[in-house]
Amino acid sequence: MGVVFAFCFLHTRRAILYVPPSRGKKELQLYQRILAQYGYTVTVLEDRKLIVGLGHEHHYQGKLSSWDLLICLSSSKTDDTDCFPIDDFHKLELFQKVNTLPEIQHLLCRKEGLCQIIRAFPGLHLPITFPGCLDQHVLSKTIIASGSSQPVKSREGDERTNFAHLWYLWNRTNTPADHKELFKAQDLSIIIKAYVLVTSLTPLRAFIHSTAIVRLPPKKKHFSVKLQRFFETFFKSSSPQQAFDNMKETISKLLLVAEAFSESPNVGPKTFSRCSLCFQMLTFDIGFNTSTYPVVLEVHEHFDFQVDDLNFEDQTVKEFLLEDTFKFLLSNKSSVSSVFEALQNIYKLADENYRKEYEQCLSLEEINSMIHFIKELKSMGQFELLFPSSVPKIQTLLHDVYHMVDPMGKLGSVLTVHWFLSNLLEQFQFMKKEAYKDTLSHIRQIFTSPPLDLNPKFNPKIKEYYTEVPFDVVTVKIGAEPSNCQCQVHLDERKGPSVANYPLGLGINKIAILVTDNSHSNSEVVSNYKITVYREDRPSLPLFEDYMVCGFVQDCGSLIQPEESCGLQPLSPEYLSAVSQTQFKTCEAGDTKGQWIVPCLSCADNRTCDWREITWQPHNCQYSVLTKPELQQCVEGRKVLFIGDSTNRGIMYYLIERANETLQEWQKAHDVKFYHNINDGKTFISYSYYPQFWINVNQRPTFEKALEQLLQRSHPLENTDQTVLVVGGVQWLNSNHLQIIQKVLKRENLSNILVVIKSIGMGFHLPVDGIHSLSQTEVQSLWNENLVILDTAKRYGYEVVDTFIITMGRYKEFLQGKCGCHFHEVVKSKTSNESPPITMKLSRPYALGKYFNSQSKLSQLQDYAMNSQSPYHVRGPINQVYSEILLSRICASKSKTTDS
Repeated sequence: MGVVFAFCFLHTRRAILYVPPSRGKKELQLYQRILAQYGYTVTVLEDRKLIVGLGHEHHYQGKLSSWDLLICLSSSKTDDTDCFPIDDFHKLELFQKVNTLPEIQHLLCRKEGLCQIIRAFPGLHLPITFPGCLDQHVLSKTIIASGSSQPVKSREGDERTNFAHLWYLWNRTNTPADHKELFKAQDLSIIIKAYVLVTSLTPLRAFIHSTAIVRLPPKKKHFSVKLQRFFETFFKSSSPQQAFDNMKETISKLLLVAEAFSESPNVGPKTFSRCSLCFQMLTFDIGFNTSTYPVVLEVHEHFDFQVDDLNFEDQTVKEFLLEDTFKFLLSNKSSVSSVFEALQNIYKLADENYRKEYEQCLSLEEINSMIHFIKELKSMGQFELLFPSSVPKIQTLLHDVYHMVDPMGKLGSVLTVHWFLSNLLEQFQFMKKEAYKDTLSHIRQIFTSPPLDLNPKFNPKIKEYYTEVPFDVVTVKIGAEPSNCQCQVHLDERKGPSVANYPLGLGINKIAILVTDNSHSNSEVVSNYKITVYREDRPSLPLFEDYMVCGFVQDCGSLIQPEESCGLQPLSPEYLSAVSQTQFKTCEAGDTKGQWIVPCLSCADNRTCDWREITWQPHNCQYSVLTKPELQQCVEGRKVLFIGDSTNRGIMYYLIERANETLQEWQKAHDVKFYHNINDGKTFISYSYYPQFWINVNQRPTFEKALEQLLQRSHPLENTDQTVLVVGGVQWLNSNHLQIIQKVLKRENLSNILVVIKSIGMGFHLPVDGIHSLSQTEVQSLWNENLVILDTAKRYGYEVVDTFIITMGRYKEFLQGKCGCHFHEVVKSKTSNESPPITMKLSRPYALGKYFNSQSKLSQLQDYAMNSQSPYHVRGPINQVYSEILLSRICASKSKTTDS
């Protein structure tokens, strides 16, 4: 029954609304719309007299019999009658709210009330310009106390000039002449309408909205502005923060005086009855001259705009002010647990004297006040707290004011509640800061497509995760959401996207999720989450006795030549007979057509193959593999120069490891590198990264310039095949580059050196964020581009290595990197020991693919790869294939020279 009752109560929230006809239909509709957003059933009263008696229990039947929110607006500022009868306040239920705090209305918004408090507190020098209450002498003292000792005259360069500039920036229709007229004002430079929400008078709880209306006397031009920005602009030559603080202090002082005066035992019997949930929307008209001290001109009992005909901008400001106010007032954020946690901390931290002074039982009303205060602190939104305040100056003022009205200390209980509220504020700020620190570095959730099974399961406090995906998953979309609204999430780098598509290379892929704190101008990385995604190799079965040999050139998932067959195809008996011969002629070029062959149980199902046994088989020939002594002899005394991107760099490191049997150093070089310690110092290798894609196209070095620099920095060079130039990359190379090579070599008198062109390769075929991805049509066009490069290179007399035909059928087997073009990676050898690298598996004696010409050379090749003395190892079977082809072409050239 209790649950049903609560449900019904939540869905029968009732608001009573009275908007006088003088305010117009728009205002009525505005309030109706806002209240409806918070689940209120709104009853509109057409006659304010009907409000009388609403506080009486069972006074009305039907629509007016129960309500929990009453909004009653006065018809005009000259209407001094109470919207809600004072006598009815003591009859309100605990849950009922009224938009009226009668004490404030009578003390601050009425002439006689202001006169009362000004006369009661002459020593405070309240900064109010209200001549009706004071003689000129006292008024002058008041104005002097607020920082202005003489009439204000315009002068060149004062703050108003800055303000005029601000006004101009706000795109109004002013002219320079208008600005000059503005400076003729003899009293005030500007008037600010500050919007203040008071949620309790005793003890005082008050908040100021971040937006204000600024008016320029004597003209009635006005605009809305964020207060902080306004003060930073208008007072930029003096003390902007001090001026802003002075205004907040002035408002707080008036409100505190109103509270103390209403509680004073010397003002006679209490006229008002307290309403714990009542609130008051106030507008403070604040005047500034060239001083940073303000003057209060008037206090309105509602949000006042003082504009007869609101334009679109005015209406918009009015709407969001009211929306912010009710969002603040009607928040349903829980606060009870926070209050009791804070109270426990206060008691633990208070010394013995404080405990004795403030040790008393709190009433239900006082506890309720604290609960509502914490709730308000959690829901401030665009409001800023005015009071309670942790500023020592304001705390001193609180005690001074109460000492004036209550020298005998009869109001000690009120000060006790103030003490608790100020300590609650301190505790809340501390708890919020701790919570902020805690959540600042966290992400709320990680989302992926396809869904990844993270291990361990996601927890904001756990920073590292691991997951595995099958071979066919080549990309993953990943994103994250920060726990703290002041933070942002970036992938991989500080300014990276919050959501992105990632390519998943075979083996280990590392994805970093950075959390940055954007609350300051320079965003700071506060946390780093890491996800390791392991992509599995092709599903593979061990080789059985009963197998067949299948071949393929292209994968059906990416047709490069649509007219040709794709996927695994059975090999003809004639082909098998030819490639199974023990004696096979050596291939005479690096672009001999061929195919990948692999043993399978069925060519119709690639899951039945032993992919560990895959080998590249050229048609009608074979590439020889060199032993270590043969390779060392081949490169002895030679200088090998590489120019190209990371795929060319992978071939270079493979050569270094093959020649030295170890790879002692490695880095992702993006500049020019020189290696003198190859082959016991008998071989020199240099490398230049091209193109430098991170530099603006108009500023990056040209290919001609980069090649010239590499040649010159590698001097001295022989004009023979003792100098080898290896050029190539993924897809930047074209026939124009070959022409440039010929021109530069001729100019440098190096036309007789050995040039090897590594053709283009597969890559950039995946939809990945941050790089240009090729369409399927663009991928297909690479075939013809590659043929042009190969034909042009051979026409110039250059050696070639066709990497495109080797990579196109195994495009899914790329390793780490956004481009999907890397078929090599350099790993630490200890990693290789823990997880053996994928190496090019050479044919067993019973396998039909004869890639190398002897089984002894297979074991020798594998020995260097697993050398435990090598700190690094170049991993990648596809890179190994075309790297060996390149070495065979370099050494074939030397063999021809020796023979001749």
